[in-house]
Amino acid sequence: MVVVDREKWTSKAEFILSSLGYCVGMGNVWRFPYLCYRGGGGAFLVPYLSMLFFCGVPLYLLETSLGQFSSLSAMSIFKTMAPALKGCGYAILIVNFIVTMQYNLLIAYPILFLWECFKNAVPWKSCGNSWNTEKCVVVNQENASSIFALNENLTQAEKYKTAADEFFHNQILDISADPNIVGDLNWPVLVVNMLSWIVLFLCVIKGVKSVGKVVYISATFPYLILSILFIRGITLPGAWEGIKFYIVPQWDKLLNLEVWADAACQIFFSIGPGWGGIINMASYNKFDNNLKTDSTFLPIVNCGTSIFAGFVVFSVLGYLSDRTGLPIENVATGGPSLAFVMYPEAIALLPYANFFAISFFLMLYSLGLDSCFVQIETIITCITDEWPNLRKNKHIVAFVTVFLMAVGSLMFVFQNGMYLIQVIDWYSSPLTIILVCFCEIVMVSYCYGLGNIVRDIEYMLGIRLSIWWKICWKIVNPLVLIFIFATVLKYNTKVTYNGVDFPDWAIALGWMSSMMSLLVIPGYFVYKIWTTKGSFIKRSTMCLMAHDWGPADPITRREYQAYKNKII
Repeated sequence: MVVVDREKWTSKAEFILSSLGYCVGMGNVWRFPYLCYRGGGGAFLVPYLSMLFFCGVPLYLLETSLGQFSSLSAMSIFKTMAPALKGCGYAILIVNFIVTMQYNLLIAYPILFLWECFKNAVPWKSCGNSWNTEKCVVVNQENASSIFALNENLTQAEKYKTAADEFFHNQILDISADPNIVGDLNWPVLVVNMLSWIVLFLCVIKGVKSVGKVVYISATFPYLILSILFIRGITLPGAWEGIKFYIVPQWDKLLNLEVWADAACQIFFSIGPGWGGIINMASYNKFDNNLKTDSTFLPIVNCGTSIFAGFVVFSVLGYLSDRTGLPIENVATGGPSLAFVMYPEAIALLPYANFFAISFFLMLYSLGLDSCFVQIETIITCITDEWPNLRKNKHIVAFVTVFLMAVGSLMFVFQNGMYLIQVIDWYSSPLTIILVCFCEIVMVSYCYGLGNIVRDIEYMLGIRLSIWWKICWKIVNPLVLIFIFATVLKYNTKVTYNGVDFPDWAIALGWMSSMMSLLVIPGYFVYKIWTTKGSFIKRSTMCLMAHDWGPADPITRREYQAYKNKII
């Protein structure tokens, strides 16, 4: 077996909180509410919840089972169950490395906002500051709605902007006019970027021992803040108009294939199968942990958090609409613009704006922090499982990993940094993660055998699995993954940001970041088949056959072998 001295969580609560912090991230706050509104309000919950129970929960149970049963990282599991698919493990390493580099910038921006929140008044409340232009408009001034209406006939450079928009883009980002203009080094962004890397390193330096302690705060704090913002939000004028805009169903949207694709992708990328994080966290569980309950509870809580966050967001956007006279559809947006422009714009209109702004940006940082250090821990564990001699120097592996990612993230600290972040975010991971999951489900259900994996899980948990799980793993999940892969290709239009179209070299950079991980999977498959001795059929069989698969603990492993021999 690859690993026999695996660290363990000191309590089940550490696993639950780490898993919750990993799957509940910024996307729950800035992506789901917008997708729900765009996808038909309450009607969006039909495809969303369907994808949760048909795909999300089964894949979550499968990955936690693989990790807990073997006490191995994702890379070692692919290597052990189907050696030709080990390229999926390398793909997981690469995609986590690339995504975490840019994601750290997104969790660093709230630190800059927090610094500004300790001034007498939040600085994005008014125009007339050094970063503002003559196109700056305070949203609650009397003629704001009529001024913004003029934007329909103006070019992007001529459009009127809100005070919060100019604060984020001109002061925080100091953004260049387009991606071709690299611009100067943004020193404040560089400083908070490095500060965030230092915090992440301290979180992962001792592996699960340090991560398990941090999550008691980082995983629970966002729920406290969401509750505070929810209570405040629903008491504001116009809040219920915003909520109505969010939840009133538009049933005709269900006939739109893109709505189903959005629901599938949101479930897929918020819960997190295929990234290696779920497997990695489960690998630190005790062998007999009741993961069946965990694997149902955690995805449901994740989705419930997204729905709850929608009420928080749209109650405040309804208030913003009420105060400014702007239609809600004009202030409803997703992604960084929601988190760093529209929501802060609404907070600035509140009494005690500084308090609510501090709460909101602390929440954003906490949400991103959990996801980041689990992704980093996944990389470290894959490396130390592949080269066990490095386990005694895991802190050095952690330092080198974080250092290399910090160096790579320097490309994002120039004035065109946000454009590059959007490119990497848009292209780097979707196709790779979907393909990894497809290979994983094929490996388990068809190469290793559905009956064998069900036997292993039932032995580990001491309970029988219903036919529902078997149908999902054998039929439903492969078909859903093919559907998601096809729709991502079909609807993956060119990325834009803030009304700016990206040049061909930026699009090429995005696809390059995708191909770096994607092509490793078929590349390693061909390499393994080619270098294995024997006939083609013998080589294919050997490379897709499990080798040395079983529990890591020697005593449990002997008992498992005896159990297998008994039922054969």
